[in-house]
Amino acid sequence: MPVAAARRLYARFHAFAMVWTQPRLPESLPARLHRRRIYVLPTRFGLFYAAALLTMLLGALNYNNNPALLLGLLLGGAGMASLIAAQMQLSELEIVAIEAEPVAAGAPLTVRVHARAAPGRVRRGLRLDDDGAFDADAVVLNLDRGNGEAQLLLPTEQRGWFETPRLRLSTTRPLGLARAWAYVWPENPLLVYPAPEPHGPPLPSGRGDRAQARLNPAGDDVHHLRAYRSGDARRAIAWKPSARRDTLIVREFEQPMGAEVVLDWRAVTGVAYEARIARLARWIDEAEREGRRYQLRLPGQTFGPDRGAQHRHACLRALALMPHG
Repeated sequence: MPVAAARRLYARFHAFAMVWTQPRLPESLPARLHRRRIYVLPTRFGLFYAAALLTMLLGALNYNNNPALLLGLLLGGAGMASLIAAQMQLSELEIVAIEAEPVAAGAPLTVRVHARAAPGRVRRGLRLDDDGAFDADAVVLNLDRGNGEAQLLLPTEQRGWFETPRLRLSTTRPLGLARAWAYVWPENPLLVYPAPEPHGPPLPSGRGDRAQARLNPAGDDVHHLRAYRSGDARRAIAWKPSARRDTLIVREFEQPMGAEVVLDWRAVTGVAYEARIARLARWIDEAEREGRRYQLRLPGQTFGPDRGAQHRHACLRALALMPHG
């Protein structure tokens, strides 16, 4: 059989095996890889090894060469042992959790896969990939004292829930003669924020006539002068007024507080549905960068006024889960 035809036959057989060994439905975590979930097939090198070994055994039998026959049987036993060893690399491995920090649509999502295994067995060469769903690069899963983590980069296209694809955990250790693999299909989706508008109008002005201010040692504007107290920073000492009064005088600074910003869904007009979501997402990021308190008003729900990581997540999550227009 020509080499090209043999490769095509192997590729078809491998694709057929991949279809029938994948899990049919998503599953809850943790997921344990028991022996019925682990599949083993020879690699191309393994097929070549088997063909060479078969030729060697036939030649030893033909010429009645007992040392060559003994060597062939030993090599055959080593090959069979490598199949079992490859299967044992994955046996009783447990995928504990899968998580990812939300990102804006279009940015790669870093999926962290946490695994756990019983101590006492050395597991090397474990590789994790997305089974060709996004053609993401495979990553190595290292287990240290029974616990390990791998980070898989998956592309995102649209906001909302990101359905986690089937994940394939495989190994060709110890000899590279066989590939053992198992599938995990987690049922928990991951969140993707809406992509912010790249260019657009500035942040709406806040409520009230002027911004408020509060005392802050790290502020930029001088609020008043006061007498020195123990523990005051040296940079805050006003040396010229201190020299005139013959006592230490300290500057008290103030930090402006931005007025509360109202981000109202109904106030954003003249743009398409998805563009309105992108503009609100951009304004939320701008308000966070400026340290402004903001309120998000959407149909049927209101968030804030507040600021900070939790408030930003709540607002962007609500925008991400809005119905697709």
